Amino acid sequence: MIIRETEESFVMTAQDEHAHFSEAVAQGFREEWFLGDKYMEDCMLAIREHDRSWIRLDDTPIWNDHAHVPFSFIDYPVLPKLVMYERGVDEVEAMSAYAALLCSMHYASFFKSVQGAGHEAEMEFYHRELARQTRLKLVLQEPDEMLIARHFQLLQLCDDISLYVCMNKEGVSKEQENPWFKQGFNSLVDGQRFIAEWVSRQEIRITPGLFAQEWTAVLRNKHVPKKRIREVGIHAAYQECEWTEVKVSFV
Repeated sequence: MIIRETEESFVMTAQDEHAHFSEAVAQGFREEWFLGDKYMEDCMLAIREHDRSWIRLDDTPIWNDHAHVPFSFIDYPVLPKLVMYERGVDEVEAMSAYAALLCSMHYASFFKSVQGAGHEAEMEFYHRELARQTRLKLVLQEPDEMLIARHFQLLQLCDDISLYVCMNKEGVSKEQENPWFKQGFNSLVDGQRFIAEWVSRQEIRITPGLFAQEWTAVLRNKHVPKKRIREVGIHAAYQECEWTEVKVSFV
């Protein structure tokens, strides 16, 4: 779950909704970013399904008693995440070996720098995913590494763009943005850093330009009242809330 706190509520975006929004963003990119048509549909599938691991976890939001907020993707307990990460990539692999390769690379990247005692489960997961990637490349008959790298970069960039929308209030000034994004996205495309900025409550500008033309995508989330959480608990409060749609135009 992606969480943004306001005075009265928690804005909660299910990871699968965030991933579908990521794909809707990618659909507006200029085609040259994908380096041709080869595996383009599989790349789009990977972008759309990259967080399907979270579908079951987000179905039942849980409360962080220490922080007094719902658990988010940032602080969710590690062991359940690892189990579902692996299961999610398994499910993507049943759809497309190439999409699963990209998703495996995405999850493995979270643990690339994890070392030392107390991180055995993370390291075991990391090495299992590296083995999966090797196997999938054999299945795919050693696909073009440059193309894989570009598609992986686009997946991570779309992930970041969607997180930017989820974690910032619409129309927020650059100075008041979530600190993750003030200096641009960490995901680079061939060394190029992209910077996003809200220019109105409905419009975002990303530089350098990614889109063939002005492009609109819709994100679904829920505004869960804190008062209702206190009354019935986080799970019931989340379930009874209606979906809210956020329409964003990239200009």
